[in-house]
Amino acid sequence: MEQKKNKIEYANEQGISLPHYEVGEHRIICPNCSGQRNKKYEKCLSVTTNYDAILWFCHHCEWQGGSKDNGDHITTYSPKLRSEWEKGKFPKETVLAPVVPIVSSDNHSLSDGSLVWLQNRKISQATAETFKLFTKDQKLCFPYYLDDQLVNVKSRTKDKKFLQEKGATKCLYNIDMLQKHWDNAPNYEDYVPQRTKSVIFVEGEMDVLALYEAGYKNVISLPDGAPQTAKFKSDDKRFQAFEHSKWIFDADEVIVATDADENGKALRLEIIHRFGKDICKVVNFPRIDAWQCKDANECLIEYDTKTLQECIQYAEEFPVQGLHGVKEFHNAVQNIYDGNEQKAFSTGFKELDKIYKIMPSTFNLITGIPNHGKSNFLDQILLNLAENQNWNFAVFSPEHSTPNHIRRLLEKRCRKPFDIGFNARLSQQELNEGIDFLDQHFRFIENTEEIPNIEFILTKAKLAKRRFGINGLIIDPFNQISPDRDFSKREDEHIRDIIAKCQQFARNHEIVVWMVAHPHKLHRNDSGVIPPPDLYQVSGSAHWANMADVGLVVHRDFENNTTRIITRKIREQGVYGHIGETFFTFDNNTKVYNEIKEEDKELYQ
Repeated sequence: MEQKKNKIEYANEQGISLPHYEVGEHRIICPNCSGQRNKKYEKCLSVTTNYDAILWFCHHCEWQGGSKDNGDHITTYSPKLRSEWEKGKFPKETVLAPVVPIVSSDNHSLSDGSLVWLQNRKISQATAETFKLFTKDQKLCFPYYLDDQLVNVKSRTKDKKFLQEKGATKCLYNIDMLQKHWDNAPNYEDYVPQRTKSVIFVEGEMDVLALYEAGYKNVISLPDGAPQTAKFKSDDKRFQAFEHSKWIFDADEVIVATDADENGKALRLEIIHRFGKDICKVVNFPRIDAWQCKDANECLIEYDTKTLQECIQYAEEFPVQGLHGVKEFHNAVQNIYDGNEQKAFSTGFKELDKIYKIMPSTFNLITGIPNHGKSNFLDQILLNLAENQNWNFAVFSPEHSTPNHIRRLLEKRCRKPFDIGFNARLSQQELNEGIDFLDQHFRFIENTEEIPNIEFILTKAKLAKRRFGINGLIIDPFNQISPDRDFSKREDEHIRDIIAKCQQFARNHEIVVWMVAHPHKLHRNDSGVIPPPDLYQVSGSAHWANMADVGLVVHRDFENNTTRIITRKIREQGVYGHIGETFFTFDNNTKVYNEIKEEDKELYQ
């Protein structure tokens, strides 16, 4: 009897290959008809993926089918099947609170006063009707729709106070129009790829209306706007509005047109942080002398729709890639001059901070003899950053199962052993609280079907950056990455390419990448001990030493129960560290590292 193939195997057999298999909608070239068409590169095949199934339908040749993970094949992509999918008969990626429609606004109308106020801001009655604006209790009301259901109403008082329906579903304003715009846009024209999944982010509803007046339908805003403090926390609840529209992360162009004030700039940077610099553009509103238009609506009021269109049309890449003028770095150089350049973050250890601090956009290599605690020590640093800096992480660590890795982090978090022993283990309440804390700060990358390559890991990390706002990526260890490579290249060239990809990823997304790599076989010295390795002894290539921004060695003295942390390389010495070493003791019960005081260091050197 022939063994049934899983969904990915069957899809690949049909010629369907996706860059990733995240839950959601994908558009690719149809393997059934594109080779025989004039428009060979048109992405006419819709592929819908879920955890247990794949469905596809070609909008040109109408080829359709699918497969489930149990091996059952689907021959018809029917509206009924799609409806069942959307109603939740298949597993979902996340469990969200149900979307509950609120009382309809149909019985409310727009007052003459509201209409005059809108017209004074150059918003027409036709636009107000399109967005179903209405007046209630002398407040201008903006209804929020999700899947054609009214799920929230945001109201604005005369003195610019904003209120929302209690317990309403938080979604993006104008998200339904954006989805329809994407669905109806052409994909390719005369063999030239066109960006069809473009989205414009603004700060408020009035800016959405202003850009609609200028002819743009692909405009959305967050229901809660920008933060009041001009600073974001990684778990800022205003981004929960994304959860009901995760397909938005398939955007191939993001135009950020937030307010020109400090809070708006903070929102701009956070959006770019989540979507990635490579697809983002920034809108600069007109400036006259010292005065600048604050937002899209103000630009429309002071100028006209043509000016607003030009603002969108000439939005700047963030940054322009590959070639830069000196003036582009003026602000960065000014920040260095003023002492306001990007600061390094504390490791959580006073003595270690003297030789090593955490700098975003860097590639950090950690090496050491096997079983000397490289992973354990790195976990301690990550937990310190989560506790002290509210950082989030994506972790690829296949040497240990994810449950066992979580167990190890729980011991450090709770400062108690996990297992039953002579010392009191962590309680059930401590375990639950620890799980809640770790779930806020950690995401684990796994691939149970095959050994992941670096592209798989970085793709998942990119998604984690967009959806979770990670500050760091951990790859532990290097030798667990798939060894597949272009065999025209030597091993050292292959390693060089992987390091370069990790460095580029770190800098594009302003995160820290930690890579754990083992040294080649080391030999004992005349005293019968194996000395700490240097970076040129890391297995496979001298590129480890040459390319890393930071090189750390973790070396344990089992006899004295001490761990020696050695900084072998700091690219920017004086900025985030220098060459040196420091010492720790290790608590075997809690798996926690404790620094040895300065005055006691001589005992261990």
